[in-house]
Amino acid sequence: MAEDETPKVRTLDPHSLRGLAHPLRMRLLSVLRHDGPATASGLAEKLGESSGATSYHLRQLAAHGFVEDDPERGKGRERWWKASAHGTRFDDTLLSNPDPAVRGAADLFIHEIATIHTQEVATWLGTRGDWPEEWRRSADLSDFTLRLTAAQTCELRDKLHELIESYRNLAPDPGTEGVAQVRLHTHAFPRITD
Repeated sequence: MAEDETPKVRTLDPHSLRGLAHPLRMRLLSVLRHDGPATASGLAEKLGESSGATSYHLRQLAAHGFVEDDPERGKGRERWWKASAHGTRFDDTLLSNPDPAVRGAADLFIHEIATIHTQEVATWLGTRGDWPEEWRRSADLSDFTLRLTAAQTCELRDKLHELIESYRNLAPDPGTEGVAQVRLHTHAFPRITD
């Protein structure tokens, strides 16, 4: 991605949501986004799935525009896939769509995102000893409880997103030592109190 280029983000609509809302499809797309282009066989090995399953679900993702062929890599019969966008934006109106199938897909999607976040944190906790001290000190597992209105929560969320995005253009040049992909999760939700 060029330095000034804004990452391409796909906003889900009812049709595309139904094409993505499957645990394996979401995992495939996540691996392609984080690790780059791959073949169905390579993805199958990485995810502990059969290449038949990964091939099928990659074709479904392609039919909905989430992945595409990577013509720079394919040789002969070997088909390489890459993500079509850097991210996905979820529209909360999908949770109240009149179609129960869309609401069900939205619910599955949101729960799968929460599961992925939990797995990523668990992986970090299980492997943090393998990282240099500077990385262990830079990691963060914080939580905060604030009293806010819904409007203030939206403002805070938007400011956090803006701050995080401002670091995208600060990425060190490829090949720079000491660089790693860093995952940031934000969760903001109201809590029932007595």
